[in-house]
Amino acid sequence: MTTGLETDAEAVPVEPTPDRLIRLPEVMARVGLRRTAIYQRMREGRFPKSRSLGPRCTVWVEAEIDDWIGSIVERTDEICQNTPRISR
Repeated sequence: MTTGLETDAEAVPVEPTPDRLIRLPEVMARVGLRRTAIYQRMREGRFPKSRSLGPRCTVWVEAEIDDWIGSIVERTDEICQNTPRISR
């Protein structure tokens, strides 16, 4: 039974967008790090791990890269807010 108050948004289920896989050049462009720095941070556990799709194809999950960027922004915002300003 419908009440007649339903909207179009309620009638159409929203499907989540599938995770997108991105290659190293796009990762480098998005995070501003070079290949060596990315792989070093991966080894240290400070950067999302890559996935291998084959012997010569490595990808990252875009959502994980976005989350990493967000965490960096949050940390730098906290540091900036907690740092006392120096008067000159």
